[in-house]
Amino acid sequence: MGQVSLGINLEFVRTTDKPFEWGVETAARLGYDYVEPMVHWGRELLSEAGYFHSVSMLDDPYRIKRACERFGVRLSGLSGHCPLCKPEISTEYLKQAIRFAHEAGAPVVNTDEGPKPAWTTCEEDHTLMRYVLQEAAAVAEPRGILIGLEPHQQYSKTPAGLRRICDLVDSPAIGVNFDTGNSFLAGEDPIAWLASVANRLVHLHAKDISCEQADAERGKVTGTPVGCACGEGVVDWAAVVKICRQCPRDIVLSVECGTVPQAERSIAHLREVLKRSS
Repeated sequence: MGQVSLGINLEFVRTTDKPFEWGVETAARLGYDYVEPMVHWGRELLSEAGYFHSVSMLDDPYRIKRACERFGVRLSGLSGHCPLCKPEISTEYLKQAIRFAHEAGAPVVNTDEGPKPAWTTCEEDHTLMRYVLQEAAAVAEPRGILIGLEPHQQYSKTPAGLRRICDLVDSPAIGVNFDTGNSFLAGEDPIAWLASVANRLVHLHAKDISCEQADAERGKVTGTPVGCACGEGVVDWAAVVKICRQCPRDIVLSVECGTVPQAERSIAHLREVLKRSS
């Protein structure tokens, strides 16, 4: 049975206009054991100026590793989201993210199919995704890196759709990064869906959805960037933890919320859930 730990996606500092290292330090101060940084290609003005948390893959991967060592946290994975339906973007992006993750010390790279081209058919999109994932898996397997496919876009918004993407390539490197909030907003039961992918789960985005957002958007969207504080929305966290503890591997609940106060309230709630369910 798997161990469940608490981490946070660094999107929680996006609204603070602070750099990557500040985000890692803040996560550690709040008590999180893991962080999930976001990486990007090339150079981006706000990140270079220290106003945004994303890290360029042109930087030394040891920048991430050293920051985690300095503040006493570990990496649950990297947010390497790229549009799998667009191989001219995602093939080299995902391969570079995997190599970057290996050197930085992150065990998982998370992604999804992304926005599709306007002119391709469903079958063509799945052929394009198979190409990208086959190339990525060939880089991930020898490095021991896992690829976490997330329910987030047009094809992965249902259990069958996500399963089809996961089955495109036969590789032990390909697993599921389940998102509790995206699955709920897509109109599915996140607990039942999570249970159905437990044997493939490699990472989990702990995203709660407020009642207001649920009423306004459920069944109308396939996901959302961040959620509310865990415990203040619709997700049954005790049920999530119970399923994760039955997984064949250890799982990090990587909180996806929008502000530092929400991150603080999230860890307080999730700690209590873990305590009650131990």
